[in-house]
Parts: sequence; structure tokens; C-alpha cells
Amino acid sequence: MTHHSPLSHTPAASQLPALPQSGSTSVDFHSRHIGFSADDQAKMLAELGYESLESLVDRAVPKGVRNPAALSLPQPLSEAEVQAELRAISEENDSAEAMLGLGYYGTVTPAVIRRNVVESPAWYTAYTPYQPEISQGRLEALINFQTMVADLTGLTTSNASLLDEGTAVAEAMTVMRRTSKVKAERIVVDADLFPQSIAVLRTRCAAIGVEVHVADLADGLPEEDFFGVVVQYPGASGVVRDHAALTAAAHERGALVAVSADLLALTLLAAPGDWGADIAVGSTQRFGVPMGYGGPHAGYMAVRDGLERSIPGRLVGVSVDSAGRPAYRLALQTREQHIRRDKATSNICTAQVLLAVVASMYAVYHGPEGLRAIASGVHRQAVALGDALRGAGVEVVHDDYFDTVLTKVPGRAAEIVAAAAARGVHLREVDADHVGISCSETTTGRHLAAVLAAFGAGTSGTSAAADGAPDSAPLEPAATDRLPGGLVRTSGYLTHPVFSAHHSETQMLRYLRSLSDKDYALDRGMIPLGSCTMKLNATTEMEPISLPGFAALHPFVPASAAAGYTRLVDELETWLAEVTGYAKVSIQPNAGSQGELAGLLAIRGYHRSRSEGQRDVCLIPASAHGTNAASAVMAGMRVVVVKTAPDGTVDLDHLRTTCEEHSDRLAAIMVTYPSTHGVYEEGITELCQVVHAHGGQVYVDGANLNALLGLAAPGAFGGDVSHLNLHKTFCIPHGGGGPGVGPVAVAEHLVPFLPSHPFHPDPARRDGVGPVSAAPFGSASILPISWAYVRLMGAEGLTQATKVAVLAANYVAARLAPHYPTLYTGEGGLVAHECILDLRPLTKESGVTVDDVAKRLIDYGFHAPTMSFPVAGTLMVEPTESEDLGEIDRFIDAMIAIRAEIDAVIEGTVTTADSPLRHAPHTARSLVGDWDRAYSREEGVYPAGLTDTKYWPPVGRIDQSHGDRNLVCSCPPPEAFEN
Repeated sequence: MTHHSPLSHTPAASQLPALPQSGSTSVDFHSRHIGFSADDQAKMLAELGYESLESLVDRAVPKGVRNPAALSLPQPLSEAEVQAELRAISEENDSAEAMLGLGYYGTVTPAVIRRNVVESPAWYTAYTPYQPEISQGRLEALINFQTMVADLTGLTTSNASLLDEGTAVAEAMTVMRRTSKVKAERIVVDADLFPQSIAVLRTRCAAIGVEVHVADLADGLPEEDFFGVVVQYPGASGVVRDHAALTAAAHERGALVAVSADLLALTLLAAPGDWGADIAVGSTQRFGVPMGYGGPHAGYMAVRDGLERSIPGRLVGVSVDSAGRPAYRLALQTREQHIRRDKATSNICTAQVLLAVVASMYAVYHGPEGLRAIASGVHRQAVALGDALRGAGVEVVHDDYFDTVLTKVPGRAAEIVAAAAARGVHLREVDADHVGISCSETTTGRHLAAVLAAFGAGTSGTSAAADGAPDSAPLEPAATDRLPGGLVRTSGYLTHPVFSAHHSETQMLRYLRSLSDKDYALDRGMIPLGSCTMKLNATTEMEPISLPGFAALHPFVPASAAAGYTRLVDELETWLAEVTGYAKVSIQPNAGSQGELAGLLAIRGYHRSRSEGQRDVCLIPASAHGTNAASAVMAGMRVVVVKTAPDGTVDLDHLRTTCEEHSDRLAAIMVTYPSTHGVYEEGITELCQVVHAHGGQVYVDGANLNALLGLAAPGAFGGDVSHLNLHKTFCIPHGGGGPGVGPVAVAEHLVPFLPSHPFHPDPARRDGVGPVSAAPFGSASILPISWAYVRLMGAEGLTQATKVAVLAANYVAARLAPHYPTLYTGEGGLVAHECILDLRPLTKESGVTVDDVAKRLIDYGFHAPTMSFPVAGTLMVEPTESEDLGEIDRFIDAMIAIRAEIDAVIEGTVTTADSPLRHAPHTARSLVGDWDRAYSREEGVYPAGLTDTKYWPPVGRIDQSHGDRNLVCSCPPPEAFEN
């Protein structure tokens, strides 16, 4: 081990003495997590007419799905015990300097960014900015991100991040396939593309019937037709090649060209857009985001003019608010899969917002000159290393490189890699004859000296000392460079004032504070979004992700260097399998959408293994989440919709008819349980039986697992596969729109078809279905959050949290019933963990829309519930178990007060256009000057019942259509904000 911390004396968990159970000397953690006291619960149960929580749950959850057995999980630990155990686990990982490259590099997260973004609940507890008026801070940070990427790549439009580099390459493939005039189902890939990106691309292409042609493109393009080309810049081998001629040749044949590019290198190298590329993708990891054993990191995509309306994921644009001032919002197909469903080109419904914010702030803090200085320092280290190796007689393969030196050492690669590891440096064994060494921001002269010693080429001409430390002076950086003269960057970048205004820590601190002050996150109040489970992300769960043993590890280190992560992953996967009733879990998918894809690919793999490859029909209820249909198409399936019955349940009669019609081709059904309508459907077990009888598999979407833990298990009541949302049920925060983790859980017969990965530490998992994420364990560095949640709560705590979540939702529905009817209910008129409030009759009578109610809630100090999903004109409310009764009552009172404002419109006291509902939200600026509205200033900004703690939205209601008509997706000039 080379990593030591002040707490390195902490023993491993297996060595810890027997400790008192949580609660013997302090309050149980679940009592901190669950917001309702026993008295609160009694009051809520009385409102519902139930004597006990158990009687309520017995009535709400159908007997056919109820799991009578208690969960088998370790006894819960106290917060202090969990912290100590996670420290011990992190120290089982070897944080030696990683010089393995392949898209993962050492980087320094400026402390001001780490403390005030990564570790700040104002940033990590925020939700996706679908309510832009209360998301201006993170939207500005994302505009900075998009501007940074567009500038560095030399392309016109960038999105607000993708999941990682490998999946970004796959998304580029879909864009090229959709927009190219060449209809051949073939893509050409340079052999020097990162191998994990090739593997992810193969997985995605195999599912939809696209051939991946891998070749050394230094020899030119193949003769066969193809719709797209992908190259790496610089290459995986480190070489920097001029791809301009190749790009021109591809364009002549009607194909598009995508470049997977290193943004740090682009501060020195000519931008892809400057030499003709259509698309640039990659990772922003080395902009201050720790390697974290693979993630989370913000991938990126930028496109040339004409492709901006085909870009997947989220796109932040500029519009105007009700006062005509510039304001940010999500633009174009921000939720494409909800609109286009099976016609969507991507199933991505999330981004890596928190990591994109970190990367953008890294660029803001360092500015263009600072980034260039960092890149130049990295390059000089690589040049010094390459020159020293050549001087010692080692063959360096390439003359032109940025940060990676490829050496040819016939038959000695394994020996040299082992010698370097003994000296505290991880190198890449490319094959038996080649070793790759990648320099980074954290590389020092002593690291280079250790590398030289491993090659037997110490800087003083002697070998290393016996203790593994180099015995010579640190290697000094070189004065010359190895960049091709024709590819030296001449175009400017990061010229917007934001990248030159915040270089001192004082300036940066205040900028970050000013942005977070504009936003509404869980640190301000309740975010009652249905289907999203915005619950507490406890500080104890969050703190371990900053430990060096978790943060500093490269995802492709040898298994022996990741013993702590191996234990953490094994335990978490085991616990997740237990609570879901499945045989095995893979945590590789780094978003719920990727979990869906992995689950469907497992089903396709299973059918093909049984010589039933013709099974390609995926049934999807009409009420399903839009990503379900998009994921099914990405998995090579045909979507057939199953009708919804009048009570909101799946129409079982239509299901039977549809299954019979497609019996020979039925692959699967995707169903959410509890349903997307927030109800425990009685017919779920029958649904599973019907599908199984026709040879299909049952995919249970785990988005609503927060209503099942400890009460029911999908794998027990008929599910074959599920994905889970750790950023919902298991406390990983939403981060303003990411990161997320979407593990896939499967029954025993599907275990062989879980995601594989070419760099998986277990050799048995390197071949198979293929990877869905760039790293073997996806976003590994945030797994300690969910591990800590399960370890703190235990079986009893998790079960109690589920019961209380059900209580909270039914309490909200009951108290609001006289004012807003609940659209769908189950047994006894009860809902699950969320309820849908039907505003459509009120809208018809008054003209007041769900948008009006959502924006008016901002004046009352709340984030709106989920709007118009799954039913247009409704609000879906999910209070969660971690809110307290006072906050829930405050929300209910606000909704009742808003109903009174709607009634005033209905009664003719005020028109809709003149009401505070239509003018909401009210900014502080709106109070200045003349006031010509039909209500008072006080009524507008301090509505009835509002406390002295006032949230002021920075902008008024945003004109969404104006932004789409006038698409601007980079930082507007400062002059735009003057008037």
C-alpha cells in the first residue's frame, strides 16, 4: 500500500472488536433518517382512520406480493462505526500513482470546488432543472460547461454532459446513423480508440444490427460503405495523428466523423472542429474530477452546425423571463424519450450534472492560461520521460505524443509493470512487448524516476533501491515538445469573461455561493417530486466519497490493488440482491437508463441462448416511463403497447390478447411496480403468469422500489429482471441532474447475461454480453453512499422507511382530497408512496394550469411536484419518509391556499390573467417601481402562511418557446444582462 492517512491505524472490519449495536449509546440512525416521530405517525394514521402503521400497510399492499419474511441483512451500525468501517475499506485500496491512461488520469480538485460543490448539499441535493426559475445557478454552471466544451472542440453546440466517454462514443454512433445519408449499417472505428469505448460501442451496435469495422486508419478507409467514422485524438497508444485528410475522405463518401478527444490536450492541439470533425465526444474527468475507480465523470458531446437538434441528452439554452431578461432553461428534446418514446434516438434521461459543474468550475478557476499551463506541464513530463527512456536504450514507438509514451520492450512488459508497481506506480501492460505510460496533473519528477528505475534506466544510471524507492534525483521536465507542428493550436478558447473573472479563491468562493443561492435544493426545503424520491442524503453517507482510497483509484488497476472496492461492491451487490429477491446484481450501469438497457440485453441474450432469437417483442404499458420504450428499441426489440384500464392499471384483458397475438415472438414486458400511477396493482402476479406462459420475461422497473423495500420483492412475486435507482431509493443524491447509478438485478437463469467488461478484475466476467459503461463497476466512487445507507438502516430500518413513505403519501392524498382529487387509488382508496393530484377539472373551469400552480408554489417556498407525468394536467407528489410532518403540513397548506386562489378565479373575483397564479413566480426585482397588478405586493411575494424564511427566485417565468425559436446554448455576453 502506498496510501496512508491519519486514520491508517483503523483496523479492518473483520478485526474490529465486538461493538454495541447502534442505539445503545446514541439515537438509531433510522430515527434520524425518518422524519416522523411516533406522535406524528399517530396523528397521520388518525387522519387516515387506521390504528397502526402495520394495518395501513396490510391494506395498501396486495397479499399476493407481500413478502412475509424479514430481510436478511447485517445488524445496523452507528454513524461512527460506519465511518470507521468505510475508512478501513478505503485503505484496503492501493492508491499508488496511476499512469495507466486510457481516459483516466490523476487530477487535482481545487479545495474551494471540492468543499463548495462536491461536499455542499446546496449543489448535490438539487434536482434536475425542469423548473428553471429555481435552477438558475446550476443552469449557469452548465452553460459554462457547454461553452467550455464547444470552445475547446471548435464545434458550435455542446450538450450538458453524458454519462461517460464510452457511452458518449455509442451516442455519437446513433447521431451519425440517424443523420448520415449513407444507409449501410456499418461504422468504421480506428483501432487506436480506447478499448473500453470499442467494447461499449460493440455492445450497442450488436443490439441494433450495426457492424463495427475496427481497423488501423493510418492505412486509410475500407472500401465498404459506412455511415460514420470514429477516431481517438490523441490515440490510446498516445500517438497524435492529423486526421484532416481522413475526415475529408470520409465526407466525400457521405459519412460523418466523430472524434473522441482529450479536452486537456485540446488546449495545445488543433481543435477537431478546425480540421472538419462533425462530432466530438469524450470525458471531462481530468478537469478536477477524481478517477474514483471509474466514475462518476461527465462525458461530453459537441456537434457542428446542423446537428444540434439531433444531439442526445440535455441541452441548456438561453431564453427570456417575463420581464424580458435573459434566463437559462433546458432546450429542445430535453426529455426526448418521453415525447418520442420508441422513436427516440437515445434513452438518456439524465446527465452528470454535479461532475459537469466540477469540470466547468475547474475551467473557470484556472482559465485558459491556467489550463494551458497544466497541459504544458503534463506534456513536458511525458517528453522528459520519453527522452530519458530513449537515452537509456528503450525503444519509444511514437515521435508525436501529448501525455502518453508507448515503449517496446520485447517480452519484458509484465516484468516492468510489476517493478513499477513495487515502486508505487501503476503502468499499462499493452501486451507482452509493450508498456504504456501516461502522465497527468499529479505526476511528479519522483514518479518519473520510479518509472525509469522500473525499466532499469534510473536517471543516475543505477537501479532502484531495495525498498522500492528510486535511488536517483527526480527527473526534470523537458524544454522541448513532441506535438506535430501542423497540429499546434492557434484558435482561441474560453474567451468569455466568466473564464477570467474568478481566479482568486475569494472570487471563486463568492461565485459558487452566488450560484447556489439562486437554486432551490433539499437544504432549503421539501422537493415533493413523484417518481423521483427526493429523500435525505445524510452527511454520514456522503463523507466517505472524498476519502483518497475511494477517490484516487484508476478503474483498470490490478485486482490486488482494489481489495477495498472488491469488498464494497460484493457486499452491496449481495444486499441489493437480498432486498429485491433476485439471484445476482451488477452495479456496472451508471444510470437508470443504462440499467434498463442491461436488463433487456440480458433477456435478449437468454432467448438467443435457447435458440429463440426471434423473440423481439417488448410489451410496454401505455403509462410507462418514456425511457422504457427507448431502451427496448436500443436493445433491438419491437415495442407493442398494452392499454391502460380506466382505473389506471394495466388492462389484463388486452395483455392476454396481445400475448396470444405475439406468443412466438414475445421477449418481455416492462412494467413499473408500484405502477407509474402510484398504486400497488392487484394484478401484478397474474400479469407475470400470463407473460411467462407465452415464453416472455418480466422486467420490473425499480423506479418505485422505495415503496417495496422490506414489504415485497420483485424477484419473489414474478420478476425476472429489474434495474434499481440508487439515486432514488438508496440515497445517492440527484446532484442537480446526476450522477445516478442504475444496477441491474436478475433471476438465476439470467445471471450469465449480466454486463461483462474487457478490463473486469474477474477474468470470468471479461467476455459475454459486453459492457454498458466505460468502467467495469460504473460510478464506483459513489457506491459508499448506498453501502452506508444499508449498513446504517439495517433490515428493520429499511422496512420502516418504506412503511412511513406509504403513510406520508396517503396522508398528503387524504388531506388534499377535498381540494384536489387523487386520480388513481388502489385497495381501500389507498396509494403507494406517491399520489397523482388531478387538476384537469379545475383547469377546465378556471383556465389555471399545472404550470401556474407549479410556479406559484415557488412563491410559497416549494419546488413543484412532477408536472403532467404520467398524465397530462396532473401533479404527482411523493413526500418521502425523510421529510418531517411540519414541512409536509406546510406544503399541504400551500396547496390549499393555492386552491383558494383558483377559486377566486372561478368565482370571478379576479381573471386568470390578472391573478398571482399567472404572474408567478414573483422576483424581488418585480417589487421595484410601479405596481399595476390586481393584487398587492404582499399577496404576490408573501402569500398566506409563508414564514420569514423566504426564497427569492432570481428570474420570473421563463418563455420556453422563445428559447427554442432562438437557440443559444453558450454563455451570453455580459451586455445581455444590462437591461
